[in-house]
Amino acid sequence: MKLSERVRPISYLKSHAAEIVRDFEENRTPLIVTQNGEAKIVVMDIRTYEEQIETMAFLKLINMGRKEISQGKFQSTEDFFAEMEKEG
Repeated sequence: MKLSERVRPISYLKSHAAEIVRDFEENRTPLIVTQNGEAKIVVMDIRTYEEQIETMAFLKLINMGRKEISQGKFQSTEDFFAEMEKEG
């Protein structure tokens, strides 16, 4: 389903809350809620939200790693494995 098909006014959210929650069990597409014709909030199921949080955390780690590499803060694989053997 297209996101543009999931835009509803706030009055719909107020009067159909239980139906919206049930719908998220089958359709995990977020719902865009408008107020006075302007998009104000996004409503999504908890699983989608948790997945987005995990994805953002992963992307932050990747970005931190790329930054460290660009600053020369990394270790060669040979040195890494040699260090692991010492600790093992």
